[in-house]
Amino acid sequence: MDAWLADHTADLVHWRRHIHANPELSRTEFATTEFISAWLHKAGLQPRVLPGGTGLVCDIGPDGPRIGLRADIDALPLQEFTGLSFASTAPGVAHACGHDAHAAILLGAAMALAEVQRLPIGVRVVFQPAEEVMPGGAIDVVATGAMEGVERIFALHCDPRLEVGRVGVRCGPITSAADTVELVLDSPGGHTSRPHLTSDLVYAIGTVITGLPGLLSRRIDPRTSTVMVWGAVSAGKAPNAIPQTGMLTGTVRTGDHATWSLLEPMVREIVDGLLAPTGVRYQLNYKRGVPPVVNDEQATRMFEDAIRKLGPDALADTMQSSGGEDFSWYLEEVPGAMARLGVWSGHGEQLDLHQPTFDLDERALAVGVRVLTNIVLAG
Repeated sequence: MDAWLADHTADLVHWRRHIHANPELSRTEFATTEFISAWLHKAGLQPRVLPGGTGLVCDIGPDGPRIGLRADIDALPLQEFTGLSFASTAPGVAHACGHDAHAAILLGAAMALAEVQRLPIGVRVVFQPAEEVMPGGAIDVVATGAMEGVERIFALHCDPRLEVGRVGVRCGPITSAADTVELVLDSPGGHTSRPHLTSDLVYAIGTVITGLPGLLSRRIDPRTSTVMVWGAVSAGKAPNAIPQTGMLTGTVRTGDHATWSLLEPMVREIVDGLLAPTGVRYQLNYKRGVPPVVNDEQATRMFEDAIRKLGPDALADTMQSSGGEDFSWYLEEVPGAMARLGVWSGHGEQLDLHQPTFDLDERALAVGVRVLTNIVLAG
């Protein structure tokens, strides 16, 4: 790896910057897929583009049981404001979550492993589309049979809270399930001077805004890290008119897989109980997102061993995030683990993911390649 990285670190940076400058939204990653595929072909590999033309998988090394390595390749629908020389050339689209780095790291790992004459175990690299949309492109990848023959699967995710050279991992849940709740309400409407003659829609909305999160917190064990938060509310315009329609949207998140299966029926029961006395009609659209990423114990130990080989201070603790990640769908099929790759330079502001000014220290690219290849070479 020392020799390979000495020769190819500039390539890693080039790949990351090319993908960064040419971002593509979920399920439209055609050019990104072609770019990755072309480089894999140059290494003598035979990548297989997924149905739909976005994303690909590629096998490396001997037949038989394989280790899976996954990276996501899609960008976010937001305008970049970094001022970088390689900033996004696509208006309103940007790699503000580090998927450009994820793709470059996995491409580097694949290219490096392709040069190893006798790998101790086969590898399947998965360049996955559509991570940024729910319930995630991982479901589509699994449906193609991409996990067949894979014993364990691993992934890295950029973490701007960790310094470059450090990688965080933990056994058990590392992300949370994330579902979306949309509540559409309607009533006959009326005059605010006579609420008793109609159904007060705004009052009903207020009841649900406070009541649903509150009652969920009393029905669910707080140790599951379950949280319900509203993100948008709309109803009415005139101060003296009870509106006829309104809408609430929000998210429900939990760090516990068993709780995730209980949330939808519980939310429906609570909403019905809250709104029944108000007389307001409603339609509840509950969209299940992704389950939590729950790191397998053995896969976590493999990650830890691979990280320790970077140096005595490389392995870091990390907390469970309330964010969602569709890598969890792979873990519904095979055991595996996700780790957090430090991308902060160690000085200056720690920018958060999904910010239009997000950037990363490119020294992290070589660190990521070392970690993924260490897992494979350990067998």
